[in-house]
Amino acid sequence: MWQSIGLTVLVIIATLICVLLFMVFGWYVVWQLFLSKFKFLRELVGDTGSPQAETEPSESDSERSSPPTPRHKHKPRQRVVLQDATS
Repeated sequence: MWQSIGLTVLVIIATLICVLLFMVFGWYVVWQLFLSKFKFLRELVGDTGSPQAETEPSESDSERSSPPTPRHKHKPRQRVVLQDATS
């Protein structure tokens, strides 16, 4: 009787360990293939050593402190109405 209870507990513990290992491995694979490409998720996890973070241009302190300036302002187009000289 004690052997069957011990075996049941051992199977439950082994199953939980296998499930956790599978989840960790799956998360690692999905992170490497897909999720690490999103800057927002890298910031949430706190990953600053990813290759994408290293390839981004770094900003100097003066650029961070100054507000961003728009490069191009789009002006609304105005229609030019041509009047006929004959009217």
